[in-house]
Amino acid sequence: MIKTLFIANRGEIAVRIIRTAQRLGIRTVLGVSEADRHSLGAQLADEAIVIGPGPSRSSYLDIPVVVAAAKLSKADALHPGYGFLSENSTFARALAAEGITFVGPTPDSLDAMGDKLRARAVGVSAGLPVVPGGEAETPDAAIARAEQTGFPLLIKAVSGGGGRGMKRVNSPAELASQVQLAMAEAEAAFGDRRVYVERFIAQGRHVEVQILGDGERALHLGTRDCSIQRRFQKLVEEAPAFGIPEAQHTALREAAVRLAEHLRYRGAGTVEFLVDAESFDFFFLEMNARIQVEHPVTEAITGLDLIEQQLLVAEGQALGLTQADVRFHGHAIEVRINAEDWQNNFRPHPGKITGCLWPAGPGIRVDSHIEPGRDVPPFYDSLLGKVIVHGENRPQAIARMKAALGALRIEGVKTTAPMHERIMQDARFRNGAVDTRFFEGFANG
Repeated sequence: MIKTLFIANRGEIAVRIIRTAQRLGIRTVLGVSEADRHSLGAQLADEAIVIGPGPSRSSYLDIPVVVAAAKLSKADALHPGYGFLSENSTFARALAAEGITFVGPTPDSLDAMGDKLRARAVGVSAGLPVVPGGEAETPDAAIARAEQTGFPLLIKAVSGGGGRGMKRVNSPAELASQVQLAMAEAEAAFGDRRVYVERFIAQGRHVEVQILGDGERALHLGTRDCSIQRRFQKLVEEAPAFGIPEAQHTALREAAVRLAEHLRYRGAGTVEFLVDAESFDFFFLEMNARIQVEHPVTEAITGLDLIEQQLLVAEGQALGLTQADVRFHGHAIEVRINAEDWQNNFRPHPGKITGCLWPAGPGIRVDSHIEPGRDVPPFYDSLLGKVIVHGENRPQAIARMKAALGALRIEGVKTTAPMHERIMQDARFRNGAVDTRFFEGFANG
């Protein structure tokens, strides 16, 4: 049994983990940077340990320091949240060497899914369809790949994530310069210049399947649609994915479970697919071997606490659920409220929160670490919180989200809330006519 849990993250996900752990009777210790020492998470945790200055490379990303802090706290286990070190196999192995349980998959699974080329190969070996393409180490190799895949195409960093090192190329004339730019970004962000080229599906939907595994058996917790994105970063997430024929829905879920069992996956993970919006053919993209920002919409339609499930598996317990035990109810939508000026190219807008009123009411949930008087540091992701709604069906969920956003008040920094209000009112969104290019038309409309 886990007695003390060290949390190596910040913001809303740290608060989220603390609350579930404390409900389960687990002592919590939060590692915080100097910039976060007075954060809500630091106040809620049983103990907070300062692990370094504000910049994440000197605190949240410093493996020796984080491991030392976890050891100092006498933690049995460490939860990495999302981002930062959550998918770093070196980190997981360093914890294991100190006898600290990593709340996540095994280092081998992290290695398999952390490299996009290796993940692609594992997906193929598990029988999953993949988008045509392959590795390209030079512009000449990219041109050769492009002849096979055709245009438009995507260049992706092999070790990438969050849209970094990812470029769309519409014509041969753009290819060489975009490959060089993608490689430079990939090296700067991940220390790995490798990229691969894949076909770009013009009307694609980003659909993912939440899975749970205990190393022996895996099951799915349904689908999510995350098609509304900007520069490959998700803006709106829904569960379940809507408007997909049931046969394809079933095939997506089965493919995700097949991959998880092939990996002997342990913990929570998300298998991501690109679905052709016209034919509904689907292709395996990658697996995120961690909890996702958008996990609350899955919790809303299943009634499960995914953080609790992660902790139970980390304790060595077998899944306490069968697939038949997982029941789905209604429709859920999540929007990310960021401290950004969305009408000024999403420029980050750090500062002090001078006023804050989060919405409440039937079917409304808020995951946040922000209150009046809190600072929004310039060092980190600009996420202030997530508004999640649940309804009997998609129209009711949209109506509840519109009401929730209308009641939301945040003062002191600019936020993306007005943008989300516009999305909820957009006829294409209400009618379910979304794909990964939705925001291009929305932003230009």
